Amino acid sequence: MNLTEAIRSRRSVKHYDPEHRLSEDELRHLFSLTVLAPTSFNMQNWHFVVCTEKGVQGRICEAGWNQAQLRDASATIVLAGNLGGYENTARTLRNAPEEVRKMFEGMIPGLYANNEQLQRDEAIRSISLAAQNMMLVAKDMGYDSCPMIGYDANKVAKIVDLPEGYEALMIVTVGKAMKPAQTRMGLLNFEEVISVDKFGNNTLTGEVDDA
Repeated sequence: MNLTEAIRSRRSVKHYDPEHRLSEDELRHLFSLTVLAPTSFNMQNWHFVVCTEKGVQGRICEAGWNQAQLRDASATIVLAGNLGGYENTARTLRNAPEEVRKMFEGMIPGLYANNEQLQRDEAIRSISLAAQNMMLVAKDMGYDSCPMIGYDANKVAKIVDLPEGYEALMIVTVGKAMKPAQTRMGLLNFEEVISVDKFGNNTLTGEVDDA
């Protein structure tokens, strides 16, 4: 499957085969490409908790207002943001050229250390980029997915034992679809979401081809 086809066919699927499981090799392949998503200063301020045990998935389902995909997916993946990712420069820059490492070690603490909002924003950005990689790779593997924020994040964090400084920012379910996604509800036209040079300068017009 080429990239354009994967993007066009990726949909948020809600109904999965509860008996299906991804193999370890499939999970390795999925994450080997997921983690190629970019992060600021190479912070890699994420952690992925792959939930496949039915009891754990059931508890997450309860914390997610009983949305069945959380229980029935082959893997219910909690994407946790590491708010203290900026503190791990020795680990994340260990393979960087010395001049880059020294420069980043000086810049990162000054930018993030006293800015909790930026720490969280950065974690959300990182998780979001990784999630899109994950869903497109899953589609390429023949699986479907669903990105989710409809859950009690504190309860989910407790279920999967997230340590202090990590937040359950998103859940992505991956599995074998039992039913197709619902029909698209329609995409806004270019001039409604795209400006050129200045906000409201709608010179790029046209309908989105969402076939």
